[in-house]
Amino acid sequence: MGCWWRFGEYFAIDQGVNFLDTADSYGSGRSEEIIGQVLKQNPNKVYVATKFGRQDDFTNPENYTYDAVRAYCENSLRRLQVEALDLYQIHCPTNAILEDLQVFDVLDQLKKEGKIRYYGVSVETDAQANFVMDNTNASSLQMIFNILRQKPLTESIAKAQENGVGIIARVPLASGLLSGKYNKESTFPTNDHRNFNKDGDSFNVGETFGGLPFDKAIELVNQLSWIADDRQSMAQAALRWIIQQEGVSTVIPGFKSIKQIQSNIGAADVPAYTPAELETLSDFYWNEVHEFIRGDY
Repeated sequence: MGCWWRFGEYFAIDQGVNFLDTADSYGSGRSEEIIGQVLKQNPNKVYVATKFGRQDDFTNPENYTYDAVRAYCENSLRRLQVEALDLYQIHCPTNAILEDLQVFDVLDQLKKEGKIRYYGVSVETDAQANFVMDNTNASSLQMIFNILRQKPLTESIAKAQENGVGIIARVPLASGLLSGKYNKESTFPTNDHRNFNKDGDSFNVGETFGGLPFDKAIELVNQLSWIADDRQSMAQAALRWIIQQEGVSTVIPGFKSIKQIQSNIGAADVPAYTPAELETLSDFYWNEVHEFIRGDY
C-alpha cells in the first residue's frame, strides 16, 4: 500500500499538482510518512496541509491544550520531514471546542514559534465557518462543497472571499455519488463509511453522501447526468463546477488509481459552465436538493 500511494503522489506532482491534504489520523500517521518520503524528492514543489484532533477523543478539551497540540504538531513535522507545517488544520472539531477558543491561542503560539506557517479549520457547517471567521485568525476553511451542497456559496464562501480566507473544498464528489457510477442497488463494504455512517450513526451525517439519504441522492444525481455532456465524465464535470466558483482556493478529491488522478487533473481542462448552466444548477439545488440535506447544515 505504501509503495502504491507513494507512486501515486509522485505521478500527481509530475502532472503539476502542488497541494496535498492529509491528517495525522489517516492510517495512524502512515499517510504523513508516505508524503514525507515524497517531499524529500520534491523539495519546494508542494504545499502540504495536515490536520490534528482525530487521533484521540476529539471532544476532550485536554487534547487541545498547548502541550497536547504541540506534541501532535511535532509528530506531524517528524513524519512529514519538514521544519514547519504549511497549513495546520483542526480536524472537524465540535462546537464546544471551537467556541472555547483555547486552541486558537495555541495555534497562534505555534505560529510564533515557527512550527506552522498558517492554520485553519476543517468544519462541518456554515455556522462553524462563520464563527471561525468572526473570532479567530484562521487563514483557511476546509468545507464540504459540491453540486449537491451549494449553500456555502451564498454564505461562508462569499464571506471568506471578503475576508481573504482560503476555501478548501472537500467531499467534492459527495462520497462518489457524483461519479455517476452508483445506483440504488449499490452496496458498500462494512468498513466503508458509506455503509456504517449513511445515516450519521458514527459521525456527522453530512460527511457521507453530502448528508443526503442514499436513495434520494441517486435520484438527484440521475437528474444531473447532463453535466457530463462534452465534459468527459460526471466526475470531471462535478470537479469543474467547483473550481469555477469564485472564492474556492482548491479542491481535494481522493484517488485510488492513476486513472483517477488523471481524471481529477483533467477536470481543469473540460469546458466551463455557461452562465445559464450555472443558474440551472443553482435553481436545481435550492428547489430539489437543499431540503433533503441532513447534518446540522
